[in-house]
Amino acid sequence: MNTRPPSTDDDQALEADVFARNCTSRPVLQNVASRWGVLALVALREGPYRFSALRRRVDGVSERMLSQTLQTLERDGMVHREVLEAIPPRVEYTLTELGAQVAERLESLIVVLETNMDTVRAAQASYHRAATPTT
Repeated sequence: MNTRPPSTDDDQALEADVFARNCTSRPVLQNVASRWGVLALVALREGPYRFSALRRRVDGVSERMLSQTLQTLERDGMVHREVLEAIPPRVEYTLTELGAQVAERLESLIVVLETNMDTVRAAQASYHRAATPTT
């Protein structure tokens, strides 16, 4: 996130500001923060995964969605795809240095959410009770 005030120099276009409508960092954030992007990145923190094993780890993702997600994350420099010479050929996915940095922060977010689910459930119940009209 850009924490510096906007400059008036010509190099302003080179600064990333995810809050700016046309900033190139915004689609990258959307890719990383997507449902499957978050889960794939955090799963890859555990180590290299073959496609089928990663699909089993990220329960509920379709083959097509996982493939698209991994291609997008590879394009954005978060994931490295390596074809291993074997019969049949094997493909393994790992995090890049950038991907590891992002995945570490995403995992912290997941930990906060998982450890506070009692609070979340209580808030949800309170919200639904307040929204439900009494007769």
